[in-house]
Amino acid sequence: MLPTYRDGDVLLVVRGVRPRPGRAHVVRLPPDAAGRPRPLSVKRVTGRDPDDPERWWVDSDNAAEGATSFDVGSLADEDIVAVVARLVRRALG
Repeated sequence: MLPTYRDGDVLLVVRGVRPRPGRAHVVRLPPDAAGRPRPLSVKRVTGRDPDDPERWWVDSDNAAEGATSFDVGSLADEDIVAVVARLVRRALG
């Protein structure tokens, strides 16, 4: 999620709330093309999937890298784990 967040940043997240379009969220992405699970990720929820309003569309703040819904498809409600409430501590370096 560069430039917004970087490896090692400490984020305060809130579980159990509805996704909030425009905000960063902790999400569970589907397995990669080889079937390997991906780690939890921080992605920006941009809104409902236009083709399936029951699912969420996610994007990355770094256009040069990072998986988005263009790569992995939209996500179900249960894949949106938490909303990022704030950056608590910036990583050193």
